[in-house]
This record gives sequence, C-alpha cells and structure tokens, in this order.
Amino acid sequence: MSSLQGGAALAKGLFAGIGAEGVTALRIGFSAIFLCLIFRPWRMPLNQIVWRPIFIYGVALGSMNLAFYMALRTIPLGPAVAIEFTGPLAVAIFYSRRLSDAGWLGLAVFGLYLLLPFGQISGGMDTTGVLLALFAGACWAVYIVVGKKAGDANGRMSVPLGALVAAMFIFPIGLIHAGTALFSLSILPVALLVALFSSTLPYSFEMIALTRLPSKTFSTLMSLEPALGAVSGYLFLKEGLTLSQGIAVLCIIVSSIGITGFSKNDPQVSA
Repeated sequence: MSSLQGGAALAKGLFAGIGAEGVTALRIGFSAIFLCLIFRPWRMPLNQIVWRPIFIYGVALGSMNLAFYMALRTIPLGPAVAIEFTGPLAVAIFYSRRLSDAGWLGLAVFGLYLLLPFGQISGGMDTTGVLLALFAGACWAVYIVVGKKAGDANGRMSVPLGALVAAMFIFPIGLIHAGTALFSLSILPVALLVALFSSTLPYSFEMIALTRLPSKTFSTLMSLEPALGAVSGYLFLKEGLTLSQGIAVLCIIVSSIGITGFSKNDPQVSA
C-alpha cells in the first residue's frame, strides 16, 4: 500500500507534462509489460483462456486507474483514496449478512458526506474530482467481483492478461491526449517508477501476502489504504487535509475495519 500510494504521488507530478490520461497510459502500458515478464502468460494456450471475464476485468482496471488519476488533478490524494475506497466497501457490505454492518455503513456514508462538495463542509473539494473518484470506486467494485471470476477461470494468468486488455484500452486515449510528449525521454524514467511502484510491486506483494495471511487479516490491513494515501499526499505533494477531510478519511477507515475485521467471509478487496 505504501508502494501504491507513493507511486500515485509520483504520477501526480507528471500531470503537468502529459496529463492524467498520458500518465495512466504509461503506467498501464509499462505495468502490462512487467507483469507479462513475471507471469509469462504466453505459456497458457489461447484456447484455454476464458476471455469474457478477462475483458471486463481489464476494462474495469483501466477505467479505475484513469478515473482515479483524473480525480487527482483537482482533489488531494488522501480524500481521493478514501472516496475510491467506497467501492470495496460496497462489495463487502453487499456480501454481508450481518445487521450490525448497517452501523458501519452509516459511518462510511457520514465520512463520504463530509467529502462531498456541499458548500464549505468538504473544504472546497472540486465536484468533478469527487465524482471521478466515486466512478473509480465503482470500477474498483466491478474489478473485485469480475476479477474473482477471471481468477477462478484463468488462475494467476488473469493478472497479466487483464493488464494487457487495460493497456490496449487506455494507451490510445493517452496517446491522443499527450501526443509525442508521451515518449519524452525526460518523462520515461519517472513513468517506469510509477508503473513499478503503483502496479508491479503491489500486485506481486499482494499475491505473496494472500498466501501467508488469512483473508480477514489481509482485508483489515487494506483498510488502512486511505490513511497511507493521506500520508503520501502530505509527504510528497504537501497536501494537508482540513479537519472535516481528516475526520472523513478516519470514518471510512474505521468503517472498513469494522466491516472486514468482524466478518467471517470477506470478499477480496485487493487494489
């Protein structure tokens, strides 16, 4: 999670040169290359691949990253991560069968309310940025549900194959927006780091962690992601939070811990 949020902070620094679309294209493109080198999907016969869930998984992955980076243009990293995190929360609540989760849901809704652009309550948060972060959260929810189906059908190969689909979908958008600036030698080293820290390392570390940790423990630890986003935003981007934004992020973190930490059967909420 530290790697992921540090990569997001690095990515935001590239927006001025190639825009959020261009940064997303480079992140997804390089990540697809790295993941293919790690997992070597060419070893799997084409006639054994179940493409439908892979395609939906890849489109959700690409859309999630693009919407999140576009949200970062106008809202701080910490609140953006907290708003996006409502996607995994929604999935966890949907699969929950406990009445007590209604209280945790209420806490998350209150936190989201504090972040929505209602007058001065949100600390002046941009409406478009908030909506894009919410859309990224919706894509994250689809990514979780369909990603499980893709994994069940294709095993570990669903990760590089989904990244390839995302790259084919997103890269043309970035190229149209940024043009030849996308291939600037001054940008490529940082873009490589963004892909490494934002996708390759987190996905690889998560896969290792999932084999060594109970699902409940993994999901509870993932609940700290909005906090790490806020810390990364402050350390690397000098983005401080207002009191209401800090309370909102805390509410969403506590809600996620409550839902995932006390549930017997948690859905996967991996990023």
